[in-house]
Amino acid sequence: MKHIAPTHAMLFEGIDPLDVERMLPCFDAHERAYDKGETIMRAGDVTHSLGIVLDGSVNIVANHIWGARDIFVHAEAGQMFGEAYAVSTSKLLVDAVAAEPSRVLLLNAEKLLHVCGRSCPYHHRIIQNLVRIAALKNIALSRRIMHTAPKTIRERVLSYLAEQALEHESHSFAIPFSREQMASYLGVDRSALSAELSKMQRDGLIRFKKNHFELLA
Repeated sequence: MKHIAPTHAMLFEGIDPLDVERMLPCFDAHERAYDKGETIMRAGDVTHSLGIVLDGSVNIVANHIWGARDIFVHAEAGQMFGEAYAVSTSKLLVDAVAAEPSRVLLLNAEKLLHVCGRSCPYHHRIIQNLVRIAALKNIALSRRIMHTAPKTIRERVLSYLAEQALEHESHSFAIPFSREQMASYLGVDRSALSAELSKMQRDGLIRFKKNHFELLA
């Protein structure tokens, strides 16, 4: 399980760790541990805090009224979640759920955005980092839209695995999802996904074992 120190989170990139430690109390920072499957933020609630994953990982999940669940974003150690809702104080439309035993740093968004009278350069850097993280998240959501656009399960799988290969710079890689989570992310039935993966392996397109894949074509 990947883990980081709070000072090494993307939000604090470019800031000396000692300066980060001094700033954390100003942001009402506090750590919490969550079990696998435990809800960190719940749809319908209003949150004033954004989260940074320190250990484990977090899934951003939409629960539909008819029972289906879709994973929109997967946040790993060092990554942030909930900031759009915390900044806007809008009701959450999604749940933030621990994908595995995880440790999260929660920060007050209003205090994070409020620049002190001294115009601290570190605070300006944090705001710049927030903008950059927001841009990266927009790209991540665009990728999911790209992967779920094809009509067939095979096309969706190939789109996702090709993107993962590009990200890992290798045809052999591990994905961050279980089979159920992968099905949810791609918007397909789990049993149908498992059947299609087996067909793709028989057709010589991929090899896989659990969450490790190898592209053969």
